[in-house]
Amino acid sequence: MTITIFHNPACGTSRNTLALIRNCGVEPVIVEYLKAPPGRARLVELVAALGMPVRDMLRQKGTPYDELKLDDPAWTDDELIDFMDAHPILMNRPIVVTPLGTRLCRPSEAVLDILPSPQLAPFAKEDGEPIIDADGKRTGRHVAS
Repeated sequence: MTITIFHNPACGTSRNTLALIRNCGVEPVIVEYLKAPPGRARLVELVAALGMPVRDMLRQKGTPYDELKLDDPAWTDDELIDFMDAHPILMNRPIVVTPLGTRLCRPSEAVLDILPSPQLAPFAKEDGEPIIDADGKRTGRHVAS
């Protein structure tokens, strides 16, 4: 079973998502996409697998989004993918690929819906917010509906 995370170690959400993957007993393939960008073809695959508009994959904060005027609706999906290819920081993260699907894991607990194995231990986010209880179940607002 292969799980891949497109990860930015400077991002708390990405670190929490990675920790949740590891908490199910799996060591994922970690792609630090700022050091090893996925490339245009892989971006196209991720967009298709996510089933979301390309614009939803764009990150605004801390990126050249505003400088490039990417909020202009005239940009096509192909052009937006080209921008992410040229500026990997524009790719929102973390994106996780598992045998059960592909997901933009914002918030980090979104990864729980596509992990093929249960959580093995209690888990709290870096800020202390509990996500998984002692029985390996989601807590509070994180309970799946």
